[in-house]
Amino acid sequence: MGGDIPKQFLPLGNRTVLMHTIARFYDFDPQIDIILVLPAVHIPLWEAQKSEYSFEIPHRVVTGGSERFHSVSAGLAAAADDSLIAIHDGVRPFVSHETIKRCFREAEKNGMAVPFVEPTDSVRIQKEYDTIAVPRRDVKLIQTPQVFRSRLIKEAYECGFRPEFTDDASVAEAAGHKVNLVPGNRENIKITRPEDIIIARAILASMKE
Repeated sequence: MGGDIPKQFLPLGNRTVLMHTIARFYDFDPQIDIILVLPAVHIPLWEAQKSEYSFEIPHRVVTGGSERFHSVSAGLAAAADDSLIAIHDGVRPFVSHETIKRCFREAEKNGMAVPFVEPTDSVRIQKEYDTIAVPRRDVKLIQTPQVFRSRLIKEAYECGFRPEFTDDASVAEAAGHKVNLVPGNRENIKITRPEDIIIARAILASMKE
């Protein structure tokens, strides 16, 4: 984001981005065991913000690792066996309850679920010095939460880190599991660049109307 404060801790309305994200899952089901994985250096900031914003949604904090893979591994180690585990980006504060429900239902039925949206722009793939047009209907933009049966994803993560693992679905796929896609929601943006905060404020305002 180009600033001093990590993007998940940026203010967004009357909460921070991360607090909105946690609240989406708590509001969906207050019985969900929320495990928050953070770098050790960010935990004091999180504790200070919880006090500042009087944030009291129950959750557990686990120390993450050097790569996303290692952070997810730490979260999985803290998660219950014989359960459904949803792995979600902390900077996606607008996942809908409908998306969460679809993901849990599909994972309960078939072992895993990965939400997606389709691109609205034309798509081309670059191959060395040339580009190839690809039909939009053949391209899926992947979101989170990615939901798995606990045994499936915990065993998949025993393989060890590989640079090509970009999300949890790629880890499960490398372990031989079929990736099951379900519709996501377009508001479920990943706040990554400065302009995303502007979009997030607009989405938040529209949700309050």
